[in-house]
Amino acid sequence: MKPIDICLLLEGTYPYVRGGVSSWVHQLINGLPQFHFYLVFVGGTKSFYPKQHYTLPDNVVGIEEHFLMDKTGLIAPQPRLGNESAFALWKSVLSHFQKTEATLSSEQLQGLLEKLGEKNGIGYDDFLYSEHSWEVLVDLYMENAENQSFVDYFWTFRNIYSPLFILAKVARGIPKARLFHSISTGYAGFLGALVKQKQQVPYVLTEHGIYTKERKIDLTQATWIKDRQSALDTSLHRKMEQTRQTWIQFFEQLGRSAYHQADDIVALYGGNRLRQIQDGAPPEKTSVIVNGINMKRFTKAYQERSVSPPKVAGLIGRVVPIKDIKTFIRSIRVAVNAEPNLEGWIIGPTEEDPGYVKECELLISSLGLTDKVKFLGMQNVAEILPKIGVCMLTSISEAQPLVLLEAMAAGVPCIATDVGSCREILEGMDEQDRQLGECGYTISIADPNQASAALLKILSDDKRWHEMGDNGFNRVQAYYQESMMYQRYQQLYEERLAWQE
Repeated sequence: MKPIDICLLLEGTYPYVRGGVSSWVHQLINGLPQFHFYLVFVGGTKSFYPKQHYTLPDNVVGIEEHFLMDKTGLIAPQPRLGNESAFALWKSVLSHFQKTEATLSSEQLQGLLEKLGEKNGIGYDDFLYSEHSWEVLVDLYMENAENQSFVDYFWTFRNIYSPLFILAKVARGIPKARLFHSISTGYAGFLGALVKQKQQVPYVLTEHGIYTKERKIDLTQATWIKDRQSALDTSLHRKMEQTRQTWIQFFEQLGRSAYHQADDIVALYGGNRLRQIQDGAPPEKTSVIVNGINMKRFTKAYQERSVSPPKVAGLIGRVVPIKDIKTFIRSIRVAVNAEPNLEGWIIGPTEEDPGYVKECELLISSLGLTDKVKFLGMQNVAEILPKIGVCMLTSISEAQPLVLLEAMAAGVPCIATDVGSCREILEGMDEQDRQLGECGYTISIADPNQASAALLKILSDDKRWHEMGDNGFNRVQAYYQESMMYQRYQQLYEERLAWQE
């Protein structure tokens, strides 16, 4: 195998899942052919990721995959005492996960590397069955969750901390690289923190969405966590159920550890940089590198725009709850009342959450939109954009959506929820940028009436439609070209790699 320049740490994304982050990773690797990349993929279970959806570029010299939730090779329960000193370290580490004001130290991370899954430390069987492990569990329960069901706490404890054993093993076995680059916090980011201790080389962290915030959204909506509230408690401001809170604190500590071990922390826009600092990132490590796209890919689409806007609203993205596809569907229902010829196209992969896809299909049927709202699956974005009048995003959370930039490069006006950097993309990031004019409208989250009103406003005015399309094209040309992004990452990589020379 060729020497590794950059080892990318990837959680639940490239090359097994299609979407904005995966497209960005593929774009980055292709755009920096002078570097040899190695990929470490971390996912839940193997069955979720049956095949690769991207052809790996020639400068990818290897790939390995690890699954944190697969239960294989467990031995039968046997009485055991466990290593007392190793479990003392273990308790100190877990205390940080249950109270996240403090961040795990480099020494504690080094201890995890040396002890987790090792015979002279804490084997996974010791974690499951040893007396010292039981003592740690009971102590932490009494200190942090004595009002919670012990049975719930017991299984939460096992489920949350089991992946740390796999991450420690992965960190010990990753090939030598000159630089590590994680594309999120979470498990991949924590793996970066561990491998930084192991190899003592630079560690770069890029966040698209803020991982911890998105996990909070997921956990707040999770139905697999059963809230145990008294029937007499009717307060609308009840404290979050303990199991949810324990999971959130776990992800918060993963994030803080990644932030403190990283040498550089990159956000896609200023708002996310401020959120990173709020969540524990040292300000002096943070910077902003915006997304960029290849405008040449959309030249033909821009030139093929029709005289009048097509009566089609297109949502391009994964069909998952965080994209709030249901609000898009409801907005089409409202808009069709005023514009009967309108159609709504949902363009993107559907394999990630089949249950949610089914819910969306039932909603379409119940609203009488079977002939109006269509799932088109994966499409060539550059080819389908000229057929769309407005590109819509109704997401609950976004960072800096590539799909908005792509639509703008094709001269298609956009509507997006006021999340992430969507407002600055559509209206401008500063006074000079705002002089270019609006290329769409921002709307509130989960507001189909507002979304439909914005949609009809654009589609009903040919002049406005063309002006917004031209404004978007000019904005991408001025601020969001991929060559600018490549230059920034090349500079970042070269500066960090120069430390080793």
